[in-house]
Amino acid sequence: MAGAADSRHESAEERADRNWAELLQELRVTQMGVQILTGFLLTLPFQQRFGELDDTQRTIYLCLVVLSVLATGLLVAPVSLHRLLFRKHLKARLVTSADRLARVGLVVLALVVAGTVLLIFDVVVGPAAAVIAAVGALVLFALLWVALPLELMRRAGSADG
Repeated sequence: MAGAADSRHESAEERADRNWAELLQELRVTQMGVQILTGFLLTLPFQQRFGELDDTQRTIYLCLVVLSVLATGLLVAPVSLHRLLFRKHLKARLVTSADRLARVGLVVLALVVAGTVLLIFDVVVGPAAAVIAAVGALVLFALLWVALPLELMRRAGSADG
């Protein structure tokens, strides 16, 4: 794998610029999704059926709002970091910090989406189906967001060797 990184013949600054551009592109996709989800959650109390939620469902809802706002903060934070660190020659640190924020933000986003599935299924079908659907969503995210990339890296590593 080291050979693949070296074959680009780029300086540390060029690599940081490329990594930053790639990270920004990824964040654009996730930011839009998490902002739409947060907006959706924030409008729910103003819907007529919201009053029909039981105490457990309201607690789940409030936890989802907190997690959704946290995910929004984590996934938008790299933009703020960039603004504050702009022209300070700290691009490599910016990329490292933004990468960590994005990773944690994705974990929180997965929890929010699974929790939203839990709440919707609980209201529409019932608690047993809600748990199954939420666990299914988490398994899907774990497979697509973690297991698949790890498998692709493993295969790439064995192909290099």
